[in-house]
Amino acid sequence: MTERAVCVIGAGLIGGSLMRAAEKAGRTVWGTSASEETAEQAGADGFDVGTDTDAALRRAGEADALVVAAVPLPVLPEVLRRVDAVAPTCRLTDAVSVKVAVADAVARYAPRARFVGGHPMAGTADSGWAAGQAGLFADAAWVVAADDGIDLDVWGDVAELAWACGARVVPAAADEHDLAVARVSHLPHLLAAVLAAVGADGADNLPLALAASSFADGTRVAGTRPELVLAMCEGNRDALLAAVDDALGRLGAMRGALASTGGLEATVRAGHAGRMRWAAARDPQGVRVRRGRTSLAELRDIGRRGDAVVGWAG
Repeated sequence: MTERAVCVIGAGLIGGSLMRAAEKAGRTVWGTSASEETAEQAGADGFDVGTDTDAALRRAGEADALVVAAVPLPVLPEVLRRVDAVAPTCRLTDAVSVKVAVADAVARYAPRARFVGGHPMAGTADSGWAAGQAGLFADAAWVVAADDGIDLDVWGDVAELAWACGARVVPAAADEHDLAVARVSHLPHLLAAVLAAVGADGADNLPLALAASSFADGTRVAGTRPELVLAMCEGNRDALLAAVDDALGRLGAMRGALASTGGLEATVRAGHAGRMRWAAARDPQGVRVRRGRTSLAELRDIGRRGDAVVGWAG
């Protein structure tokens, strides 16, 4: 496995965890943060993190390192402008929770970069360098974009970084990824926000005093910093609208059934079946592919089946 060096732009939960995991796997890793306080915290933990993005990118270009943009979507254009100015043909991936908008931004602001999108499907409701952990990506799905025209050599670099961090690689087209995460990541954030607001509504605290694990589990991600939720949800607007419409239709049908017959069986059974199907999908079939020789269409089919790439054949 190629031990390519890694330059991480952004040292929050995801970027900080990625640096820790890559370092633990034996990679040379450095990064940057827009916050001097974060850079100092990372330095105190023994990591090479500064605030000079240009210097980090210059080093990445000289070392032919893999650059990872681990910043919120609204910040990405400025990062890409620096990439284009300092390391225009670098190997580039990202850890942003939407893929079409990122690909569009790369095409606009850093068109010469050898870009392959990525999205590690892991996180917590906490944020910042201190929340990071080397084991965050263990057994997690890590989407590696497989759109026509991407550089298969860089695709391999991103896949190897994901494996080094303990994740399994799920290949997907950017638009299919965005439709999927709208349903299983972005919609849950909005539903958690609604559930938390309903639970906290009212003149007294009795509902919250009685709230236990069902409320805690259902609202966990509502504890995420609002600006992060807004960035990912608003950045996936079209796909999220379709998921919201589906949810509203199901809620409307449930309300109609409850009002007319008092019955909730269809909703509860459909939800139970969905949860059981998710539980079964947590143990995907592991597939090995040929580096640089498995086609992008074959890679996309692996993701559509719900399988994961776990290494190179041979």
